[in-house]
Amino acid sequence: MTAPTHARGSLTDQPRVGVLVVAYNASATLARTLARIPAGFAETVDHVLVCDDASADDTYAVGMRFRDTSPFPVTVVRHERNLGYGGNQKAGYRWALEHGLDAVVLLHGDGQYAPEHIEDLVAPLLRGEADAVFGSRMMHRGAARAGGMPMYKLVGNRILTRFQNALTGQQLTEWHSGYRAYRTDALADLDLESYSNGFDFDTEIILGLIRADKRILEVPIPTYYGDEICYVDGLRYARDVSLDVAKHWANERGFGGGVASSESDLYEFKATGSHGVLLDWLRGREPLRVLDAGCFDGRFADLVRRLGHHVTGLDRMKHDGVADRVDTFVEADLNQPLPASLEREYDVIVAGDILEHVMEPQELLSGLVARLAPGGEVLVSVPNFGHWYPRGRIAVGKFDYDQRGPLDRGHIRFFTRTTIERLFDDCGLRIVESTVVGTPFDSLLGGAENGRDGSPAAQRLGKVDDALVRWWPRMFGYQFLYRLVTT
Repeated sequence: MTAPTHARGSLTDQPRVGVLVVAYNASATLARTLARIPAGFAETVDHVLVCDDASADDTYAVGMRFRDTSPFPVTVVRHERNLGYGGNQKAGYRWALEHGLDAVVLLHGDGQYAPEHIEDLVAPLLRGEADAVFGSRMMHRGAARAGGMPMYKLVGNRILTRFQNALTGQQLTEWHSGYRAYRTDALADLDLESYSNGFDFDTEIILGLIRADKRILEVPIPTYYGDEICYVDGLRYARDVSLDVAKHWANERGFGGGVASSESDLYEFKATGSHGVLLDWLRGREPLRVLDAGCFDGRFADLVRRLGHHVTGLDRMKHDGVADRVDTFVEADLNQPLPASLEREYDVIVAGDILEHVMEPQELLSGLVARLAPGGEVLVSVPNFGHWYPRGRIAVGKFDYDQRGPLDRGHIRFFTRTTIERLFDDCGLRIVESTVVGTPFDSLLGGAENGRDGSPAAQRLGKVDDALVRWWPRMFGYQFLYRLVTT
């Protein structure tokens, strides 16, 4: 590729704006599309890059002929092999970054998107109002049909857009427009090379912008459907973009992240799950001396104190705020023998979601049992490795760590109901009471914060899950909880 022949200055001076024209078998439309770029914009555009994605026709030759008489600088490249819609964009954005452009507009060589409106997309970028601007055919009611969009495409567009907004919390009027403008510094913050080479690249780039907290703005554009050839397999496209958004939704909630770290930096307070059950077991009892093993920042311990109990927090480090939430704090590595300062004085020892985080859970549990006062009890909660989610991941050969849940990146030991109850027996403990909690859909789907009961969808799924947990706890139980005493 040859470099542009002239520059336009810095972003604060006269920003360098380029146009990436993606073209495939567009020989009949390419020259007309480029000729429609407004004269005012043509006078200021830094460069137009035409990327011919190994077309079977003479798209490249048409582009070269236009370059020779163009009123603006044009570079035409022809890929030796077809890179795909997404791959073609990647090549163009790499070029824009390498050549120091400040903004780049994506334009299709088939003329489906009106070049006459290109300045509408660029203007918000130059004013500093957005990092990405999307042309939307759906902002004006009825405009898409008036422009010739087939009804099946209109309905599919709306259904997919609504689904994608619901899973990402966005309010875009359209996810499926290919008419876009980006600040190149925003593109530089995205891992474009990891994105699809197919038509779902446009969806993946939106998801990347969302994850990077970039500002997205929409502007209305007209709809035009002519005799251009569509190379998109609609059903496959719908499947791919739906999977992309579903993966994003799961990753944002800590699942499917592929995090290989051996130590979790996050603490999930499960007010409506395991922690709620543990608190119920401590509620309404005479003041007790409680040891909270693995107390983290003390949020659970603070609620135990509010029930009238004296709480000692035990963890490997003193997290911010923990001193204000416990009566006493003991710093100790739970992978090592417990310190001698922990005397045999505790009426209740809570090991909530901690046994799965240590190398030798039997040694830790035995050490805790040794600190029980006569007649004391141990409260334990552990995630169920036999839950359908990890079972499913293993069944399809995709076992990996997540950022939360049964495959939390900090888990180094895994338990089923059989193995955790065998551990209790080995430590000389007898089960007094046990229960199972289901998948926390209220947390996963949102809406359970600030005292609310969760979204309607979460409530419906929760009811179904509760029934499944009662029917098959080993498969649908998310966590097992136990009250234990010494034998």
